[in-house]
Amino acid sequence: MRAGTKLAASLVLLALSMPAWCAKKVDLDYHVKLLPQSEQAEVRVSLSQGSAVRSLNFDLGRTGDYSDFKADGQWSVNDHRGLWQPSANKASLTYRVRLSHARKPGIYEARMTPSWALFRGEDLVPPARLDQQDGVELVSRLVFELPAGWKSIETAWPRIGKNKFRIDNVSRLFDRPTGWMLAGTLGSRRVRLGETEVTIASPKGQAMRRMDVLTLLTFVWPQVEAAFPRHPAKLLVVGASDPMRRGAVSARDSIYLNSRTPLVSENGSSPLIREVVQAIGRFNDHDTSDWISEGLAEYYAIELVRRAGGVTDERYQAIQARLARDGKDVTSLRGDHVSGATVSRAVVVLQELDREIRVKTHNKRSLDDLAQAVMRANSITTAEFVQLAESIIGESSVVLDSKLLR
Repeated sequence: MRAGTKLAASLVLLALSMPAWCAKKVDLDYHVKLLPQSEQAEVRVSLSQGSAVRSLNFDLGRTGDYSDFKADGQWSVNDHRGLWQPSANKASLTYRVRLSHARKPGIYEARMTPSWALFRGEDLVPPARLDQQDGVELVSRLVFELPAGWKSIETAWPRIGKNKFRIDNVSRLFDRPTGWMLAGTLGSRRVRLGETEVTIASPKGQAMRRMDVLTLLTFVWPQVEAAFPRHPAKLLVVGASDPMRRGAVSARDSIYLNSRTPLVSENGSSPLIREVVQAIGRFNDHDTSDWISEGLAEYYAIELVRRAGGVTDERYQAIQARLARDGKDVTSLRGDHVSGATVSRAVVVLQELDREIRVKTHNKRSLDDLAQAVMRANSITTAEFVQLAESIIGESSVVLDSKLLR
């Protein structure tokens, strides 16, 4: 082989073996201008080099939230999907999205008012299938343009400037904004708990008990760290009062908590801690196995407070009796969306499973080990859950050999 041919072949092999950090970096910027007068946001998706992306195929949904599209390159809509094929150089796609969403008349899932907005980042940019050139790494950033008089914006993403955030999700090829977000004139409390920067924020005048939330998290956090190996760099808790929906809802490294929702309910469960578990654990299941994620979240919503010393033995026995009573008529845990009674029965099963694991492993293992294994799984079925449990126990599980799981 001649020297020139050898050199060319070597260069090809070198290119094929180049690590990810040698990939060509292309900026993918999201510019969001909040428009409270129309309860919308104007979003501009910009690529520093459009030729790096062959196409972005967006799922626009069926609710008509997205409108007024303008694109550099080709844009087409077919059957509720929008296909953007960017032009070669700098390219952008601009559109408007409605941010206020009513769960039912008078009760909001997300809301924009003249002085604040509380919404999920997933609403800003719809999910999309990305087709990009080989050897390209998209570097995503999110920047907000706030209305006059609005002071700040909070997200669960790392802040890299005034109203500017770095979006980097290693589990996804297409990085887009996710998680709860809150903008306006806000009141906030911040603390570092272990490896996690915690922020509790709400619009002023919304009766959010920020110090109460901070105190409960500080009290329970050592138990959270002991139970779960994943410690997010940042956790955001946002809240508002009615007409925002009641209860608590988690998203990526963030939690919404209605300011009227008790931190610990009369039934002994903590809605806040339940959503902390969901946000950190990111339990996913499929094949009619919703009882796993919902059961684990409720189990730890009680258990972590108990471990922290927030529940007496007498009170814990009363909680167990209530769970058994609520779930006594449940004949199967299986389902895609389980009921409250089914969740109660699932918690009882998990408590029994924890005792079985501890006894059979001589207290060397517990349900925590199983929960951590579920965390590592992308998604899990009931059969896989049983297999994981039995691998930890070292033999078949008596508790899980039940008609409830069939």
